[in-house]
Amino acid sequence: MTQVVDGGIKKVHLCESCAKQSGFDVQGPVSITDILLGMGLQKGDPEEAVREISCPRCHMNRVDFKKTGRLGCPECYATFADELAPLLKAMHRGSRHIGKYPAREKTRYLVTEKLEQLKRELEKAIHEEAYEAAAKIRDRIQACQAELAEAAGRADT
Repeated sequence: MTQVVDGGIKKVHLCESCAKQSGFDVQGPVSITDILLGMGLQKGDPEEAVREISCPRCHMNRVDFKKTGRLGCPECYATFADELAPLLKAMHRGSRHIGKYPAREKTRYLVTEKLEQLKRELEKAIHEEAYEAAAKIRDRIQACQAELAEAAGRADT
């Protein structure tokens, strides 16, 4: 079995008896969707555990999602949110779509994101009257602003 844990690949080699003890169905076919959603595990009555959640709008359940690999309607995203978060995280770099941007803009984009986060942290520190922490954050903001100005200078040339 191969798992992606914190961005690294972890391989676990199990014999058939150990896999059975761990709860994996070694006889039936298991898809990647099964493993990511935890459906390859046998706990109690598998049919009952799999059918317990269904979309109130289109009535799609986990079995239907497993078969098609697609959701039925926009409401499914809310209904299956708990199952989708780890699935999306395992399949993609993150759970938030940021789109694409030109390679030369990467530094500017990343520094701008970091700058916005630092500004939020600074506001929080000031609100909590943590002035020493706020001063350190202010210094980090100034460093980010200098890096942003430098990146803008490189983009102009």
